[in-house]
Amino acid sequence: MGLPPMSPVLLLASVSTEIPVLLIAPFALLLLLIATMPLTPDRVKHWWEHNYPKVSIALAALVGGFYLLKIPGGGHVLAHTAFEYVSFIALIGSLFVVAGGIHIKAKGEATPLDNVVLLLIGAVMANFIGTTGASMVLIRPFIRMNKIRISAFHVVFFIFIVSNCGGSLTPIGDPPLFLGYLRGVPFFWLTEHVLLVWLVVIGALLAAFYAFDVRSFKHAPKAIQEEIKEPDTFRFEGGINVIFLLVIIGAVFLPEMYFIREIVMLGAAVASYFLTPKGVHAENHFSFGPIKEVAFLFVGIFITMMPALGYLEQHGKELGFTKPIQYYFATGSLSAVLDNAPTYVNFLKLAEVSAAAEHPDAFAAAGDDEIAAVRVLLEKQAPLVIAVSLGAVFFGAMTYIGNGPNFMVKSIADGMGVRMPSFFGYIVRFSLPILLPILGLAGWLFL
Repeated sequence: MGLPPMSPVLLLASVSTEIPVLLIAPFALLLLLIATMPLTPDRVKHWWEHNYPKVSIALAALVGGFYLLKIPGGGHVLAHTAFEYVSFIALIGSLFVVAGGIHIKAKGEATPLDNVVLLLIGAVMANFIGTTGASMVLIRPFIRMNKIRISAFHVVFFIFIVSNCGGSLTPIGDPPLFLGYLRGVPFFWLTEHVLLVWLVVIGALLAAFYAFDVRSFKHAPKAIQEEIKEPDTFRFEGGINVIFLLVIIGAVFLPEMYFIREIVMLGAAVASYFLTPKGVHAENHFSFGPIKEVAFLFVGIFITMMPALGYLEQHGKELGFTKPIQYYFATGSLSAVLDNAPTYVNFLKLAEVSAAAEHPDAFAAAGDDEIAAVRVLLEKQAPLVIAVSLGAVFFGAMTYIGNGPNFMVKSIADGMGVRMPSFFGYIVRFSLPILLPILGLAGWLFL
């Protein structure tokens, strides 16, 4: 039986006890372990590979136990977090299984222009089937299309564009935007207000990728360059999974009660797994390894980040944010390391409080109606909503854990033999020098 739907903001606000800062330590420790363990000597790394589920669950149990025993209302917070985790795993797990039954067979090698076109298609697709759906459908064919000269930057830019920034135009694109839709932001409101920003950011990322890929192509041996110039042929297999993919996307709009949404998603995944020809799974080298890793690590992330989100809700007003650019970078900074959905909701609430101070009469008329209050916010302070929305979606690409698909794409790429950068390598080599200046420029230009 599902829990009654409840706003994460109201849920956190129901905890009147001050959140101890020390309680954020397990979350910081888990992030540190995820970042550093792959860089340790083989003996330590192998220990981590075999024991990360135990570590993640132990840290989650520590924080969860504290909430149950020491924080009034903590049990409700913990239960709701568990509900959100189940919904999260049901969505990305079902999309992972269904996408694993779709095989796009490419003969020939991709040119830099071919890659740009595929990434652009992925960015558009993300707004119709979500960043997770687009990522799971396209990452394997993208890697296969570049199998002769595949490099880490190919997959990193895929994460930037398809797994994150591309899905900023509709509520389907990314979970925080869907929460905004449920709270009163009209379905096409973002499309109307951020399309130009989307074009600039996606265009800049594609241009940067093209520069990297042209350089890679020029340094490829002549024999490889000749093979790349041969005409490409494509074959699509596992077409029945397109139906299951649509079922999962449709299930997003089902009621939250009684796990109806999750049951439909998992039912589609089970049907897909058994109805997909074994040959397709073999071609995709399909295994449950990546989703297992995500499931165990994110149970720890979801539970241990509760104190961080609670502390933000209790002390966020002290930040004194009034300008859209402040909301953009603040939401983005936390979305890079926290789940971007509750981060979005908290900053949306902070924006509402800020706007209410300037327009008390308009918000007083809305009363306790959250949807009416959000509509007033859109009318009086639309730039704040734009800033929070873009910050939550764009900055999820800053780290492997910023958005659900990121870690899964990395795991799939690792499994297909791509030498991916470490947690810090991803940030230092790609996020900080490439992504952050583009996002900063977008904020400066439009906010």
